Amino acid sequence: MTVIIVAPLARIAEMAVRHGAREMISLMAKEQAFHRPAVIQAHRHLLLHMNDIAFKGTGNLVAPDETHAREIIGFAREWDRAAPLLIHCWMGVSRSPAAALITALSVSPEQEDAALVRRLRTASPFATPNARLIQIGDDLLGRGGRLVDAVRTIGRGADADGNAPFTLALDEPTLERFESIPVIPRGG
Repeated sequence: MTVIIVAPLARIAEMAVRHGAREMISLMAKEQAFHRPAVIQAHRHLLLHMNDIAFKGTGNLVAPDETHAREIIGFAREWDRAAPLLIHCWMGVSRSPAAALITALSVSPEQEDAALVRRLRTASPFATPNARLIQIGDDLLGRGGRLVDAVRTIGRGADADGNAPFTLALDEPTLERFESIPVIPRGG
């Protein structure tokens, strides 16, 4: 099963190596410097400069906008899914979970928004996806408000210390996937 790894900045190298990620989306404020882990292919690293805010007009802060969401969607659709995709922001709680949901729906649009968001909450009790990025992604992906509504149903996540990476499966395992596995009798 292909997964998206969501991590805080402090854990990206560890998570990339542990999970074998070769591609990464970074959602960071412009002034935040960091090093791309060596295992991440330079040409498959998308760096988007934005702050974790939900509205425009806040001084020098950059709100997520349509250009950011379009770049996430485009990058996601080029992801070959041979290895997990790493998505991170400063704490791994708001921007990166929002980008993970947008990514999942970009590559697997047939899935139910509510089921995807429930998987997110199960994977992370701390995730509070950035509302602005979710709204823009919902619009661009033609979700008709379903993604926004689903995210509202899980509410704000628990307080986090920025040290809780998690994985989000692209889809739920189905019975059909396991029916084809042969049963080996005991003792044989």
